[in-house]
Parts: sequence; structure tokens; C-alpha cells
Amino acid sequence: MLMKIFVTRKIPQVGIDMLKQAGHEVKISPLDRPLSREELMLEAAGCDALLSQLVDKIDGVVLDTIGPQLKIVANYAVGYDNINIKDAAARHVLVTNTPDILTGSVADHAFGLMLAAGRRIVESDRFSRAGKYTGWQPFLLLGQDVFGKTLGIVGTGRIGAALAERAAKGFGMKILYHDQKPNDQIEKDLGAKFCTLEELLKNSDFVSVHVPLLDSTRHMFGAAQFELMKKTAIFVNTSRGPVVNEAALRDALKKGDIFAAGIDVWEHEPELTPGLAELENIVITPHTASATIEARDNMSRVAAENIIAALKGNTPPNIVKANS
Repeated sequence: MLMKIFVTRKIPQVGIDMLKQAGHEVKISPLDRPLSREELMLEAAGCDALLSQLVDKIDGVVLDTIGPQLKIVANYAVGYDNINIKDAAARHVLVTNTPDILTGSVADHAFGLMLAAGRRIVESDRFSRAGKYTGWQPFLLLGQDVFGKTLGIVGTGRIGAALAERAAKGFGMKILYHDQKPNDQIEKDLGAKFCTLEELLKNSDFVSVHVPLLDSTRHMFGAAQFELMKKTAIFVNTSRGPVVNEAALRDALKKGDIFAAGIDVWEHEPELTPGLAELENIVITPHTASATIEARDNMSRVAAENIIAALKGNTPPNIVKANS
């Protein structure tokens, strides 16, 4: 039976080809930008499957407008805070994501931000391009060592654990971590130490955040948390922007409460908090931690696999449940 699939923005061709080869009609938004709420509802109306992006806000109103024939919303992302899972469950619409695929790419990017911010690499690049370098100087652009330092990881799911492995095995770093419960695997394999958030912040040279966006994690990091950190510490966030109060981060960087920061996610994407971009001691990337050719191709493939399974009446491999 021919079923209709709407893709809210162009994705790598591998997933599109899979959907077409499965015998489905695939419609892709021709606009290379996020759709407005009204555009999304208009374009997706009548589809049996929706392949969404993390910027597409999907709730009961959107689902009702698309229609009762909708069987699945396949999010082209690991996170799914853009989808009201309870609204979907109430309408018997399945929701899926693309876990595991991005783990290595995001962990690599987080480590890259640690190095870039700690060693002032981006600032040094700007300095050099501006023609400011006049010769070697003993105190020019001094940064922080990384090897052998202490890394505090907040949230040790797949990505946090992958970062811990890179840090401990590649750079000989000591690992402190904070989570809802102990992670026996990284304690056994890496000698990681479970501790309170306060302990972690006080004792870490680098702090990297890997938590989902929940009511309990919104603004998890603010002025009080930055004041607890070492003045030589580097803060990195590749989780979700609103986990951090960006105004507080800006002020902490300006006051010297922490040495530097690296962020890939922003509190008010795509807008930065005023004053943040002017600071030299922050490295800012535009939500590109998963932006590798391999990762994005695999995300497309997994999203397609989820849809194909659902339209066959099977349980998709990456289903997200209402109580997740």
C-alpha cells in the first residue's frame, strides 16, 4: 500500500532512497530553512509518516492537523524535546529518534572544544590572521594544559561515557562524574569517580555537560555553579542550550570566574545572548557536534528504518516512550 511521507527539510539521500525503494511516496520540503508552524501543518497534512528535524515543534495541535492516519514521527536527531511525547502517545502516534549514531561524533567535538578553549586555538587563529603576531613572546596567549588534568562529566550516558573514554585513555585525564546514579562501567574501565555536582565543579579543570533538556535540567548551570568552578577551569556544553543560563556564562567569562568555555548549543538558537560573541575566551560552534558525513548519513538511514518498520505495522528499532 502506497503511503505518504513528509520530510521537513532535505537530509542525506541514503534515507530518502530507502523510503522510495520501500514503495512509499516521499515529499521533501523545498525550503532550505526550518518551516514555520503553519507551513509544517499545511505541508504535512494527510501524511502517514513525518520525518522531522529537532527544530520542528510538534504537539497535539500539529498532530491533529496532520490527521489521524499519521503513524509515526521520526526525529532526525538523538534528542526529542521538540516533540510532545505524551500528545503523540495519546493519538497512538509512534515517536522515534536516532541514538548511538552520533555518540562518537559528539564526543569528538566536545573534546575538540576542550582543546580549542583550553589552548586558545581559535583566539590564536584570529590573532594571527589579523597580523598581530610580531614574534615569539613568553607570555603570548597562554592557555591551560589538557593532558593529565581532571575532567568533570555531568551526565554519563552514551556521549558522556564516550568522552570519558577518550579523555582517560587518550589524554590520561582523571574522571569525575555526576549523574542520577553511578555508572559502574566507567568506574571499572576508567577509574571514574562518582560525586556530587558541587564536588565536581570545585575539583575539575574541565567540565563537560551531557544531559537531556528537562524541567529539572533547564538552567542547571548558572552564576552559582560557575562561581564554584576553578578560575582556571574550562566549561563545555554540547547537550542542549537552555541547560545553561547564557547570561550567567557571559558574566562568568567576563569576570574571570572561569578561564574559558566552548559551546555547540545555544540557549536561544539561532540567536546568541548579547555580549557573548564579543568575548575572546569562548569558542562557539553552530550546533555542529554531529556534523560529520558519516554521522549525518547514518542518521538519515536510521530515521528511514524507523519509518519503514512503523509503516509495515512493526515496532521501530528506536522508539521513544512517553515516560522516557
